[in-house]
Amino acid sequence: MAVEIGSVRYEEEYILNARGMKLFTCRWLPANPDPKALIFLCHGYGMECSFSMSGTGIRLAKAGFGVYGIDYEGHGKSSGLQGYIPNFDDLVTDCSDHFTSICERKENKKKLRILMGESMGGAMVLLIHRKKPDYWDGGVLVAPMCKLADDIKPHPLMISVLSKLTRFIPTWKIIPTQDIIDLAFRDPGVRKEVRSNPYCYKGRPRLLTGFQLLTVSMDIEKRLQEVTMPFLIVHGGDDKVTDPAVSRLLYETASSSDKTFKLYPGMWHALCLGELPENTDKVFSDIIDWLDQKAELGNSRLEREQKLRNDDFYKADSSKKKIIS
Repeated sequence: MAVEIGSVRYEEEYILNARGMKLFTCRWLPANPDPKALIFLCHGYGMECSFSMSGTGIRLAKAGFGVYGIDYEGHGKSSGLQGYIPNFDDLVTDCSDHFTSICERKENKKKLRILMGESMGGAMVLLIHRKKPDYWDGGVLVAPMCKLADDIKPHPLMISVLSKLTRFIPTWKIIPTQDIIDLAFRDPGVRKEVRSNPYCYKGRPRLLTGFQLLTVSMDIEKRLQEVTMPFLIVHGGDDKVTDPAVSRLLYETASSSDKTFKLYPGMWHALCLGELPENTDKVFSDIIDWLDQKAELGNSRLEREQKLRNDDFYKADSSKKKIIS
């Protein structure tokens, strides 16, 4: 399916993952057939791409970027029990495989590759990067889930009990949490839209899903220093879902030499959907400025790859000369 949205072309497509599951994918393409860079979107828990990230896709495509999204297993229009994540590593592999396949197309090989994730999607970005540390040219992390906020994190005793129950009732919706929609989205109108969207999961977290998210966030928190790619973090100062202090810790701890952290006092969790319009405009202005700077600097990854190829060529040539002599 293809639709024209002003100067942006929106397309949808289903793919099969390595486990034979049908996954929904979509893309927003700019009027210019040669986009400045490729942006790969990772949505948050319980959300999906075609609605919850459409505003992001359209804004970035209008700014000249090619934008690609995917609904994870158990999310949106993809296969799987809604809201159920049996293995987070499988989701990381699905995203990595799909995004890499787009990057490796002939017309895309020389383009910048930027990952962008919101909330749980921020954790996805960090894990995709960890899977191929030298492959990606940068990441945009929007209120990333590096650690669950204490207000919604279960008590340690409850965590211990729940971890044992995952072996027997993994899909049950019994994890006690506050209403994430009320905590995340500042705009009541957006809250209503999310609640009425059949592709957004609104129930309590399923047992194994909650345990997977907790495990992933704890793992990321312990390994922040392993992040090496250039990145921009944007986080609301009044976020009650993910902890802004941990985003600052990521900024301070990551091994990246090119990193930026922007904290927006008074803003909530959902910066790209559900904030006051002027706040959303500010956040996107900062994101697009950062992306434009990366595009203007050129592709340093290609330069490194070319240098490695040249070094390998000279080494091989020198070896041949030694053998001849």
